[in-house]
Amino acid sequence: MCGICGELRFDGTPADLGAIARMMERLQPRGPDHGGSYGDGAVALGHRRLSIIDLSVRSNQPMVDQGLGLALVFNGTIYNHPELRRELRDKGYSFFSDGDTEVILKAWHAWGEGCVERLHGMFAFAIWDTNRRQLFLARDRFGIKPLYWSEVNGRLRFASTTQALVAAGGVGGGIDPVALHHLFTLHAVVPAPRTILSDVRKLPPAHWLRIDADGRRTEQRYWQLEATRGASGSRLPTSDAEWVEAIHDALEAAVRKRREIADVSVGVLLSGGLDSSLLVALLAEHGVGDLHTFSVGFEDTPEEAGSEFEYSDQVVDYFGTRHHRFRVPNDEVLRRLPEAVDAMTEPMFAQDAVAFYLLAEQVSREIKVVQSGQGADEVFGGYFWYPRIAAETEGDPVDRVRRHYFDRDHDEYLRMVALAYAGPDHTGAYVAERLAEPGADEIIDAVLRLDVTTLIVDDPVKRVDNMTMAWGLEARVPFLDHQLVELAARCPPALRLRDGGKYPLKAIARGRLPDAVIDRPKGYFPMPALKYVRGAFLDFMRDILNAQACRERGLYRRDYIEQLLDAPDQHHTRIQGSKLWHVALLEYWLQRHIDGR
Repeated sequence: MCGICGELRFDGTPADLGAIARMMERLQPRGPDHGGSYGDGAVALGHRRLSIIDLSVRSNQPMVDQGLGLALVFNGTIYNHPELRRELRDKGYSFFSDGDTEVILKAWHAWGEGCVERLHGMFAFAIWDTNRRQLFLARDRFGIKPLYWSEVNGRLRFASTTQALVAAGGVGGGIDPVALHHLFTLHAVVPAPRTILSDVRKLPPAHWLRIDADGRRTEQRYWQLEATRGASGSRLPTSDAEWVEAIHDALEAAVRKRREIADVSVGVLLSGGLDSSLLVALLAEHGVGDLHTFSVGFEDTPEEAGSEFEYSDQVVDYFGTRHHRFRVPNDEVLRRLPEAVDAMTEPMFAQDAVAFYLLAEQVSREIKVVQSGQGADEVFGGYFWYPRIAAETEGDPVDRVRRHYFDRDHDEYLRMVALAYAGPDHTGAYVAERLAEPGADEIIDAVLRLDVTTLIVDDPVKRVDNMTMAWGLEARVPFLDHQLVELAARCPPALRLRDGGKYPLKAIARGRLPDAVIDRPKGYFPMPALKYVRGAFLDFMRDILNAQACRERGLYRRDYIEQLLDAPDQHHTRIQGSKLWHVALLEYWLQRHIDGR
């Protein structure tokens, strides 16, 4: 829910309210229900609201508590806000609203920076303390909600999107060479704090940042994921059956919270895969009637079907949901591609980003909140490369990951980029450092932890947030409930990877879903036209890469581009992405977001 922005000046001059207005204009799709701003000398805050909890004006933002000397802008949902409210009332706090926003204000006043550890949900927020003259920024454990910032010309600005920061002014178009290496190696993932733009950074997940009026900054990580079977402070399951039961209970609680904490209806994005189908089953067990489900499909190619309707239809028939099914022809996809790229806060290579954009448009006409299955594959080992990495016996940990996951080896990257962007193997060094961190029993534990805490943030999680919020639709991801993830991370990887991956979820689903849905091959929202590039889509990408803007930018070596254009179907990544689409998408994103501003 919502979009936030703000500015803090360090040179003694007032904050630029015009910049706040420009940022709020770009954030309007994220929060179509209300807009507001706040100013206090060197600081200004802006907010666009999507009303989900406490629909009254009392929960409009920026929320100011004059008595406590605090002002807040917040994006997200706090699922344990009723419990926190009761605890804060027992401490003597009184409340003027019924939502989760005011609970954050009081929690920060009561517990300071430690408040973030008590929040159960998805969030990005900023609090201005008028007494201490400090700005406090925080982001949830998995970065489900985005928070970007830039510091130029004696001021710090922050926003929910890069588009808002660019609109405010002062952000250049320079490319971060380290981020560029990550982008083309890790499937469009650029780990925080970097972004592809040198002038824009993002607060890492599970971190807070405190900024004093003179510009001094203190940043701290407040949570980390343990992936061990050692001492955990509580008893762990000892048998497969106990693990399945514990995971079922944690997942059921996560789904229930994400349904109950809303003053509007909550639906499900139903791909037809195990994860989203299991969400429908658990909601049905809770007696949710008149449940809205939504599916999207595209045109087939000889290599791949363009929809998963054969599976989603079985789930719909099984539970009798109120289903909405959309099929989008290729000419419509091509016509709407510019809009989808405009909605991307950072470049996104996964073809289902466009699928989510087009689906979210339709869903937003019916409801404001949906549950989605993102995160299940990373948490429970559902992708095909995890067993392959686990089975590897040769090479160091980075080599084992590189062999089955990296989109490009470093040598190919050097053949792709111009000399100005060539350099060392930044991605190899980064992944080696992360895999070597303590708190993981096996290599595959470390790989899954890296995926859940870092890679997922800038691939499926960011994609879902961007494409749903572009239409004022909030997506909730119960498989990334931090208590569920903490439990799953301690589950033996052999159990998670059994039977092709996600064994605990398959065991939970057995008897709740049709066997055909449980035992089907791994799927997703497919869009074959962006994987097997030909016809009008090939012409579209050729025009982008042959444009004067692309040639003048000079990111790519022309011989590499010509090689991709000559035989696009012969150049796919290890996880079956189109290398041509990757290079075209980045260039098109820069043309739309930087050149055209």
